[in-house]
Amino acid sequence: MTRLPARAGLGFKPQHFAAIRRDPNPPAFFEVHAENYMGAGGLPHAQLTALRADHAISVHGVGLSIGGDGPLDGAHLARLRALCDRYQPESFSEHLAWSSHGAEYLNDLLPLPYTPATLDRVCDHIDRVQEALGRPMLLENPATYLLFAASTQPETEFLARIAARTGCGLLLDVNNVFVSCTNHRADPRAYLADFPMQAVAEIHLGGHAAEDLPGGPLLIDSHGAAVADPVWSLYAEVIARIGPCPTLVEWDNDLPDWPVLAAEAARADRILTGAHTHA
Repeated sequence: MTRLPARAGLGFKPQHFAAIRRDPNPPAFFEVHAENYMGAGGLPHAQLTALRADHAISVHGVGLSIGGDGPLDGAHLARLRALCDRYQPESFSEHLAWSSHGAEYLNDLLPLPYTPATLDRVCDHIDRVQEALGRPMLLENPATYLLFAASTQPETEFLARIAARTGCGLLLDVNNVFVSCTNHRADPRAYLADFPMQAVAEIHLGGHAAEDLPGGPLLIDSHGAAVADPVWSLYAEVIARIGPCPTLVEWDNDLPDWPVLAAEAARADRILTGAHTHA
């Protein structure tokens, strides 16, 4: 499902390339967004080639529109296949979301109603992706800001059915769980108790932003801040339950200097090491 080490990794940003190369103890792996590397060459590929020579890599897609109404974009899928063939990443993942309608692409990951028709469509799309790539993929739980009246099953059950039908793994984003449950006035621990942990092959952690509204706080999955303490607590509980698991710390906006990012990865590694010690 994934060949990533059960350690902490970080998202790769080009401005940190020199610092990474100087770091005597870099993270165990790096994640890149697929769509940033679909050109033929140039500095992005030169840096990624150098990084790949020394580190495990995960490729994270944001543009397949797995939950979209229409068929997958064949040209986009071909570019993704070429990228994975070129770098042979230890893991490929995408989102339970949609981001396109016809020829129009939206710069967002939009939510889905959890219905039998949606389940069929998502499973068909995942089957096509896995067949095209010749590898299993991981599917990430979304951060959501509304619920659909049309939904007939909880998100955890929906994800479990997808994994069972397609054989894909799951990428558990703990920050997304906290964001969604806070926004929907639900208990994140109850959500995690129902999550199909047997299918989890990777974990994401990230920061969020908060807006104070009359009905209570609205959290935004911003990837622009340090991981919040409640998310760290949930993460530690998940690791105590399932054992060490590859863990990626995301920080995509308002980027800090490299030592700040490295410290976030080190914090995740301490939790992972503690799980090894107490196993």
